[in-house]
Amino acid sequence: MTLEGIIIALIIGGIGGWLAGLIVKGAGFGIIGNIVIGILGALLSSWLLPQLGLSFSVGNALVTSILYAMVGAIIVLVLLSLVRRAT
Repeated sequence: MTLEGIIIALIIGGIGGWLAGLIVKGAGFGIIGNIVIGILGALLSSWLLPQLGLSFSVGNALVTSILYAMVGAIIVLVLLSLVRRAT
């Protein structure tokens, strides 16, 4: 992966994680945490959504990637919230 690819992945992950943090109230982890959650979310949703038959495209690859990262980050944040409550 090139430096440009890494920077783009960080930006997409950051935006997706930030949006997920806005949607799932009280579950944000700061900017670095949101980037990590966004990247993990993008990986999770890019695998999980096609498995469930829910893959989508909005015509623009960048916007689609951000939406995938956001959906995955929401899933990760909800799961982390459930784990926090259980402990």
